[in-house]
Amino acid sequence: MINPDNTQNKSLTVLGFDYGTQSTGVAIGQTTTHTARPLTALKSQNGAPNWPKIEKLIQNWNPNALIVGIPLNMDGSTQPITQSVKEFSQELQRRFNLPVHEIDERLTTIEARHQIFEEKGYKGLSKSAIDAAAATIIVENWLKTHRS
Repeated sequence: MINPDNTQNKSLTVLGFDYGTQSTGVAIGQTTTHTARPLTALKSQNGAPNWPKIEKLIQNWNPNALIVGIPLNMDGSTQPITQSVKEFSQELQRRFNLPVHEIDERLTTIEARHQIFEEKGYKGLSKSAIDAAAATIIVENWLKTHRS
């Protein structure tokens, strides 16, 4: 696991994922400013992640770690998709040999919709924009918990 407290002022780049069976939102963040921004939403291929595009993003951004939002119910129990997301997280680690950190993603989609609506109104509420914004919130939440 990456411990940002032991990096001695080295900026770390992280890619975050809001995994879904139809689309996976992706965001980029870094530890210097503890900020993140949306990158894209990748359409799934027959319910499976678009591994070639994920690989290209990892090659282009060269992250130090990957962050995956884990969907949970409000009481902390798992949802039907939770196991699929955990399998996605394990496959990321296996394929790319990078630290993968899982973080609770409760309410990130609702927050993402609210943020987009506030900025762009109903016209901005596309599935891909929401997925990428949710990934951004996932990364920002992880960065907040790993602030030096």
